[in-house]
Amino acid sequence: MPDIVDAVKRVLVGRPVRSENLGETLLPKRVAFPVFSSDALSSVAYAPDEILLMLSIAGLASYAISPWVGLAVVVVLLTVVASYRQTVRAYPSGGGDYEVATKNLGGTAGLTVGSALLVDYVLTVAVSVSSGSQYLATVLPAARGHEAAIAIGIVALLALLNLRGVRESGRGFALPVYVFMAAMGAMALAGGVQWLSGSLGAAESAAFELTAEPGYEEGLVGLAGAFLVLRAFTSGAAALTGVEAIANGVPAFQRPKSKNAARTLLLLGAVSTFMLTTVLGLASATGVRFVDDPATQLRLGGEPVPDGYQQDPVIGQVAQTVFAGFPPMFYVVTVTTGLILLLAANTAFNGFPVLGSILARDGFLPRQLHTRGDRLAFSNGILILAFAAIVLIWVFDARVTALIQLYIVGVFVSFTLGQLGMVRHWNRELNTESSTRERTRMKRSRAINGFGFALTAVVLVVVLITKTAQGAWITIALMVVLFAVMRGIRRHYDLVAQELTLATPEEIEDAKALPARVHAVVLVSKVHKPTMRALAYARATRPSTLQAITVAVDPEDAAQTRAAWDAAGIPLPLTVLDSPFREITRPVLEYVRSLRRSSPRDLVVVYVPEYVVGHWWEQLLHNQSALRLKGRLLFTPGVVMASVPWQLNSSRDVAHTLAVGEPGQQPGDLPGPGAVRRGR
Repeated sequence: MPDIVDAVKRVLVGRPVRSENLGETLLPKRVAFPVFSSDALSSVAYAPDEILLMLSIAGLASYAISPWVGLAVVVVLLTVVASYRQTVRAYPSGGGDYEVATKNLGGTAGLTVGSALLVDYVLTVAVSVSSGSQYLATVLPAARGHEAAIAIGIVALLALLNLRGVRESGRGFALPVYVFMAAMGAMALAGGVQWLSGSLGAAESAAFELTAEPGYEEGLVGLAGAFLVLRAFTSGAAALTGVEAIANGVPAFQRPKSKNAARTLLLLGAVSTFMLTTVLGLASATGVRFVDDPATQLRLGGEPVPDGYQQDPVIGQVAQTVFAGFPPMFYVVTVTTGLILLLAANTAFNGFPVLGSILARDGFLPRQLHTRGDRLAFSNGILILAFAAIVLIWVFDARVTALIQLYIVGVFVSFTLGQLGMVRHWNRELNTESSTRERTRMKRSRAINGFGFALTAVVLVVVLITKTAQGAWITIALMVVLFAVMRGIRRHYDLVAQELTLATPEEIEDAKALPARVHAVVLVSKVHKPTMRALAYARATRPSTLQAITVAVDPEDAAQTRAAWDAAGIPLPLTVLDSPFREITRPVLEYVRSLRRSSPRDLVVVYVPEYVVGHWWEQLLHNQSALRLKGRLLFTPGVVMASVPWQLNSSRDVAHTLAVGEPGQQPGDLPGPGAVRRGR
């Protein structure tokens, strides 16, 4: 069975990669761009939907301000991109906002950023994949009603691809991202030409009347109207998610890392701005209608929309209108949009494991998250992210409108604290810098980060005001829980380190002191080869006392064991422990503890014979009593458990494979202690 499992793993994940080959997994800019930018680019697919959906509450007239809402989002986007360009140059280690906040604002601020980003990465996967599954249902009607199952399957596939390594997954994702960009560019060009020439048609949904919800009959007036505009802005601000992933993924870039990451950020800002403004502009020009509930909000000639009407996403409606005379391009745009939404989650699959590794290094998460797997990827982080995203998709049934309300809270928390930390960073650097040229550069960077802090802080307040009641409280609660859990993990690690540290000379001397006496106890189930080997090993250690014990679970078996012991002529008495309740563990524990009562400085070594088997099902048939006993002995102070292996014939093939490897396997590929942790 282990051979089968390993073979399946090699087929799915690939052959192990040596630790010294880590440099070969670094990404050039042409691959890094699609890997780290797919999330931000994919927001073009759902940010316009969310803006129009919010504005539709106030009726058709409110759609007139949708381009201005998009422009406000673009201003924030470009500000954040410019701010992060300063961050990646100053902190290229990959900690991003977490490292910036920790070093400049303190551990509490850093941990707040860390918890916010971890939650946001999970939501990124859930929202992107759920939205992608809805686009897939647009092209394939048979997929309708199965969006959640499709989304869960896609998350599992993305996790598998990322387990194969960042570079390999990046190559697979690069082509769809570039095709999506080309398709969006073609739609922008065709739509722009048609608009300028007056030949741009109207969307199918443009014929529908939009009914305002109660309280908004007068449109966007008063406090309620202003609040609705703010809600539309915060929903559209989902376009900013993914920008921080580049700051967290700087270590994955080829050298010069900071420069390449900064250039990728600049390209991301330019492309995202172009796409977002294009989609909103064309949606406004073609009269696209997009609402939460078409059955109640849309009317056709004063009557409800026809039964069976399926509302397509905004990009789908725009593409259908622009390419009305050339349907294949409509399918290209729709399919590539669905693909980019599915692949957008890959940004989180690159950011979450790296951030988790850094938090684990600092003791806030289990240390297993800091180690790399066979393919030099942070495998444990990838698996945890996939599991958490699948749970969210299942709970919310892949409904983007519900999931989007949980979104962007965490990312704006990290934006705000990260930019404030950068301002403090530049203030500290300016106090020690004497070069006029460098001081000028630092002041310019400080101004950029200061403006970024002010703007993102305002947006964060707006997000908290507008989204908390709509479901963002769940995100805030998750952040608080994760913050408390990480604090608890760090406290545990600190206490363990304090407990294990040799702090004083007295503790060092006490630790170096030899035990007064060593009592060796050999467990005997039968008089056979494993027992004789355990007895020989115990005698070779020359203990102060040596005893052999057996437990009389069955009187007849105990009598046979004693007779065989005497017949073998073993120069050591066999002690038979009575067990009226047919237990093995309790009598052995009581006997071992009795040996230590007379002298706490005595050491008891219990030798347990064990079978080494070659098949998983054999393990179920052997060693069960030994496992239970070892589990109890581990919690007994002053007792050492020594496992004495006896290799059965079935284990010989496994031993041969471990010694010489599989056919065609190189010696350096052989597993060894810590091989997985070292990435081998």
